[in-house]
Amino acid sequence: MVATAEAALPKLKITRVRIHKPVQFNPTFNQSNMVVTVETDGGITGVGEGGTKDMIEQCAGSLIGKNPFLIERIWHDMYKAWFYPPGREKIHALGALDLALWDIKGKALGVPVHQLLGGMLRDHLECYGTGPLRAPGSTAAPQRLSLGERAKGTLESGFRAFRTAAGRGEAGAVFETHAEVRATAKACKEIREAIGPDGDWLIDFHQRFDFSDGLRACKLLEEYEPYFIEDPVADAQAVSQIPKLRQLTTAPLTHGEEWGQRWDFVSLVEKKDIDYIRATLPNVGGITEMMKVAALCQTHAVGIAPHFTGPIATAAIVHTLGPFSGPVIVEIGSNTTLPSHIKEGLDFKAGKCWPNDRPGLGVTLEPSQMTQIGEVTKPDKQLYYFRKDGSLTHW
Repeated sequence: MVATAEAALPKLKITRVRIHKPVQFNPTFNQSNMVVTVETDGGITGVGEGGTKDMIEQCAGSLIGKNPFLIERIWHDMYKAWFYPPGREKIHALGALDLALWDIKGKALGVPVHQLLGGMLRDHLECYGTGPLRAPGSTAAPQRLSLGERAKGTLESGFRAFRTAAGRGEAGAVFETHAEVRATAKACKEIREAIGPDGDWLIDFHQRFDFSDGLRACKLLEEYEPYFIEDPVADAQAVSQIPKLRQLTTAPLTHGEEWGQRWDFVSLVEKKDIDYIRATLPNVGGITEMMKVAALCQTHAVGIAPHFTGPIATAAIVHTLGPFSGPVIVEIGSNTTLPSHIKEGLDFKAGKCWPNDRPGLGVTLEPSQMTQIGEVTKPDKQLYYFRKDGSLTHW
């Protein structure tokens, strides 16, 4: 039995939030690798990632002076404090700070975050990739590899599945959807023939097709048995059009790399119009919200295929979805190696994300590879009311 003194949380207060821009900064909003650190008066500092400077600063005002272990309460404080319903930009920043709070709690107890969430249910998280530059053992120039060779090499490298996209060219190029449907079907046939009947592959339509062309493409790809088809329609029409698409194709469907909190997609999950969601960290609002998303998906037997973001958030995915009982497959993106501003972080090898036992999120920063661009040391507005029991309600 753990001694009471060892299990007790120390009495801490949040004193400062710093915002750091890494040398290898990603300006793409929904993949932001902005680093946040949340400091306490007890010397424990939490690490998070995501958001933009202005949104982080607004949310951070809700943390100063608070007990960092009251994570759920602080989440709702950040969510409600400015009255106007938060959009995806604020939710993303809120999520970055939420990661740091879970990091503090794990460090204070000397355990990895996944232990706070019930412990790992799986040995590792499977990933998919877009293919190695060369197939194992090949000396061919990368640009001379065929699509089939890339797919085969990806699976041989340890990835669960190979990812391709429906048509890709330079930004600003003309995308002729009717022709791309035919080209996509031809490419997917090549992939299936290369990896054989037991290999897995998937495709991202990237919202590039209108409904009719998206449906036509789904029907043509059914015989090649994709693991799933991602973003088959435009995000703005997803809630209304994916249920229709679900009735007309047997191909597994997924959507949502642009989604924020669960209200964006709750109806699609409840009706099982999608087989996987693409919601990810910190974009949904951090670990606190992702646990609710996971419970929703578990209830309706929907898997989770989180989109890649920054390296710290991807490390947090292992902690958060390791305990989830449903299917998980991670888009690893560029997170197969650690950037210069992270000494320790995500453990990725042989096409898989592996858990570790380092306290908190298990991330150690290299400060010399970051530039501090902001800090918050004073509490900000609290535009909300309290119920009689002390819980928060809207102002």
